Amino acid sequence: MRHGMIMGLVALLATTIAASAQAPKTVKIGVLNDQSGPYSDLGGIGSVVAAQMAVEDSGLSQKGWTIEVLSADHQNKADIAASVARQWYDVDGVDMITDLTNSAAALAVNEITRDKNKVILASGAATSDLTGKACSPNTVHWTSDTWAFAHGTGQAIVKTGGDTWFFLTADYSFGQALERDTAAVVEEYGGKVIGRVRVPLDTADFSSFLLQAQSSKAKIVGLANSGADTTNSIKQAAEFGIVSGGQNIAGLLIYITDVHSMGLPTAQGLILTAPFYWDFNDGTRAFSARFAGKMRGTKPSMAQAGVYSATLAYLKAVAELGSSQDGKAVVDKMKSAPIKDALFGDGLIREDGRKIHNMYLFEVKKPSESKAPWDYYRLRATIPAEEAFRPLSESECPLVKK
Repeated sequence: MRHGMIMGLVALLATTIAASAQAPKTVKIGVLNDQSGPYSDLGGIGSVVAAQMAVEDSGLSQKGWTIEVLSADHQNKADIAASVARQWYDVDGVDMITDLTNSAAALAVNEITRDKNKVILASGAATSDLTGKACSPNTVHWTSDTWAFAHGTGQAIVKTGGDTWFFLTADYSFGQALERDTAAVVEEYGGKVIGRVRVPLDTADFSSFLLQAQSSKAKIVGLANSGADTTNSIKQAAEFGIVSGGQNIAGLLIYITDVHSMGLPTAQGLILTAPFYWDFNDGTRAFSARFAGKMRGTKPSMAQAGVYSATLAYLKAVAELGSSQDGKAVVDKMKSAPIKDALFGDGLIREDGRKIHNMYLFEVKKPSESKAPWDYYRLRATIPAEEAFRPLSESECPLVKK
């Protein structure tokens, strides 16, 4: 009798192990971003394509994994983003959400993701609060943030004489964070903020706001906005004669899709900070050629490149763990070793969730200097990874041990 029970238990254990070994390995990835509004060019469907490319390049499908990429348009509304995230996590079984253009949407999804023990890989979201007071063990902020943009572009402009500023600020968490971080740099280097105005997201007419900036007489009109808001404000600033009148425009977050939209005659001379440029090296050119082949010739933005690289690193960690079920465990795995990346170079993910890598200060070329389509940037300086992002010593993240 006892022998029979033991043999039965052994058989049951063997069956359980075999079933576990044969269990399907699945991953569901959600690309949640703006697909119809001011940020749709820099993220949008291009970020969905980037995530799909990462799935292809991971090689996991050939190893028996089933990987699905979902997408949704949050319409730049935090409540819609939160609703989609809950649906994806609770009903559809999504394991990771990426991109999240619009910082308010990202912050809303951030808390839900932590509660559900899933993963966020933020690329298009820019607020540095994601690795500051709102940091989470389930979140990685991959591409860049407002601290890095402020210390790259803002610092370069102040050091060359742009010491009085007036801000045109997108009136939500991203714009407020970018203004805050840039104003801190301006004041740190002896400059002064003499005015600011908050502008609703997706504004078509900037005339009243630009008139305030013009009347301030500030040397620099700082644009704490992005996407179509940036291109529209720069185009309308030219119509108002702001630059010809002696003031300068500082686009604090400029994407290559913005430059393409404005055209070089309007965008020439703009200083910008970015961690990625399609024509930077052989790795970026090879990826960008493939991406452009799927996107009717459009080159990838840094946000879209970030979605690709972050998703590829995530899938590598999932494969090493053998499962995507424990989101924190996957993020811990991603943090456990340096990352070698074809698009962003060598880097690592810090304890606060900040992915660090070199940032670059670029200047937009004159039309006469551009030799081919999308040949827009000239490199001015390299900002080393250890200097490009907020030091851990200044972090408000509760995960950082001091």
